[in-house]
Amino acid sequence: MPTPMRFAESMEGSWHPVGPPASGDGVAGGPFGFDVAVELPRPVRPFGTVSGTLTGTIHGRGLAERARATGTIEISPVEHRRVRYILDFTGDDGTPLRFDGWKSIRWSHIASTWTTLPGTVTVASGPAAGTAVGTATAWFAWRDAPALAASVRLGTRRPVPAGADLADRRWDGRPGRLEVWYDTFTDPGSGTGFWLHHELVSPTDPGRPAEVHGWACAFPADGEPVVGRFGPERPGPGPAFDAGEVATADHATRRGTAGSLRWDLQVDGGGPTLWTFPSATWRRELLPGAQIVPRPAATYRGTVTVGDRTYELTGAPGAAARIYGHGNAERWGWLHADLGGGDVLEIVAAVSRRPGLDRLPPLPMVRLRLGGHDWPASPWAAPAFRARLDLPTWTVSGRWGRRRIRVTVTQPDERCVRMDYRDPDGATATCVNSERSDAHVLVERRVPGAWAVEGEWDLRGTAHAEIGTRP
Repeated sequence: MPTPMRFAESMEGSWHPVGPPASGDGVAGGPFGFDVAVELPRPVRPFGTVSGTLTGTIHGRGLAERARATGTIEISPVEHRRVRYILDFTGDDGTPLRFDGWKSIRWSHIASTWTTLPGTVTVASGPAAGTAVGTATAWFAWRDAPALAASVRLGTRRPVPAGADLADRRWDGRPGRLEVWYDTFTDPGSGTGFWLHHELVSPTDPGRPAEVHGWACAFPADGEPVVGRFGPERPGPGPAFDAGEVATADHATRRGTAGSLRWDLQVDGGGPTLWTFPSATWRRELLPGAQIVPRPAATYRGTVTVGDRTYELTGAPGAAARIYGHGNAERWGWLHADLGGGDVLEIVAAVSRRPGLDRLPPLPMVRLRLGGHDWPASPWAAPAFRARLDLPTWTVSGRWGRRRIRVTVTQPDERCVRMDYRDPDGATATCVNSERSDAHVLVERRVPGAWAVEGEWDLRGTAHAEIGTRP
């Protein structure tokens, strides 16, 4: 049976309208390109033909800004001497459009013909179907070859665990393990941020029993943060987090009491799991610890009571995340930024506690979801990024393929809480957290001869962030 093949490809170039611009606003073309995930039923056959599917995003200034695109690819370098791409997408004015182009392979000019993709943009359906909108040419840069190579996967996809499965408890009774369920969300009406932290600690000493505990924090826009702790308790029999009548957290609900805070919430939606760390590190415990976000664009509804004030939440944007491993990092930075429309940015930059590894700089795991497409294509791209962790401001920057990013996070002291952590071996750490942080996110794409802004977000009081340190 053939072995499926998958990889991610990015191409950049320019487009030019045919006749009056499609939008009628005088746009005269500009940068054009796409990021796609390629799915093939078998590996590329140099002397045969392989056809597969494309999914991703396409952009053309004045044509479509980060529009979702689907289509097909035909790779036939010898038999038909071409690699053909067909992508269907919707223009900014609502017109259904199609890009149809192919690389005409000439073995006497292999370098240029394998990297040059001319094509046309036409109306895809309706009374004007087939009408030419413009011409476009995109190029693949050889400097992007490492990113493409790193994205190649062979074999059948492993079944992706559903969000409900990822909410289940992983701890199997072994000593020296730490497991966390946490939620961060923002009330759109009041601007108040919330943090629910549920934790299971199995001490390194096998003679000490495991315990569950946690806390809840509210970050009002009009006052100081409020903190409440619960536990420790013995782990209950529930399949997810279970501290009995004190607090529970499963795939769909969060209920509990901590000090002056009480909550009764439903978690809705969230989109596909965001694998901040490679999925294998979560499944097989390849690293001392790993974090994932089963519901990166969730919404929360229900009530949170802080003292004598009750917040009625409807559609509060946030995320439900998980951590599992041997303990907390030596030091770390974390950011969850809701960019709107299902787009999110998740960053975990950490230094391991393992001897030798604790001397290395922070390794940032950067996951940006735009239009349903995750960048970088593989979390193993982490070495391409750099982090400077400090307070009140810290930064992450780097480049992968044709895209680069710079993130600046500010955690004003008056909006922060300081929480003490304890690892399974008894070591302590301090986390400085704010669910009302500020974040500036700049994403740029490489276009011929320059960098162009692809997206820029300035989040004020809606970014969720923290810095962790050791005494």
